[in-house]
Amino acid sequence: MNGPRRAAVTLAWVAAFSVAFAFVEASVVIYLRALYYPEGFAFPLKLIPAGYLRVEIAREAATIIMLATTGIIAGWKPWERFGFFLFAFGIWDIAFYAWLLVTVGWPATPFDRDILFLIPLPWIGPVIAPVAISAFMILCGGVTVLRSAGERHFRPGAVSWLLGIAGTAFILVSFMIDTDAGMRGTMPAPYNYGMLSAGLVAYIAGFLVACRPLRGGMNAS
Repeated sequence: MNGPRRAAVTLAWVAAFSVAFAFVEASVVIYLRALYYPEGFAFPLKLIPAGYLRVEIAREAATIIMLATTGIIAGWKPWERFGFFLFAFGIWDIAFYAWLLVTVGWPATPFDRDILFLIPLPWIGPVIAPVAISAFMILCGGVTVLRSAGERHFRPGAVSWLLGIAGTAFILVSFMIDTDAGMRGTMPAPYNYGMLSAGLVAYIAGFLVACRPLRGGMNAS
């Protein structure tokens, strides 16, 4: 089996794992919301005991480790492995919300706000924000894997790294700037879609630069 075909088959298996894993994650959230939000999930957030909070943070860390390990196992080259991780994460995140919608009818709209992550501070934003980021991760990860498997160029330089760092900063600030809603149980402030857009534009630009062929026809590493 040649490189691109092997990569495509592996992407399909990684997608299957990610969808199944998303159901496991969604089931945990369903149980948590049944305990803490029996009348339906809504802001302001209810503060949970410190012991349970530590377990939840550890669970989220374990989730990232599992997705990263999937990429390491699936890929053969460094950027191929990173691409598989991005692909797995994007599929997992979108499938997570799809499972919640199918099982409990939430979110009612893509603009419903959610508590997205807890490390290092609580992340709060509308569902459409992580879904948009994850859609880009699926595209970026899949293209990276296929280009790497086909020995086509993918070599991020200084410009790509700077754009990636800037995009990450914009997006993280957009999620974590509202510390009162995340840590003190107040109603969230309006989400900053401008920062989300700036982050996605920076990501897209950085990715396109990384895919641009170098002079001399250098292949992907």
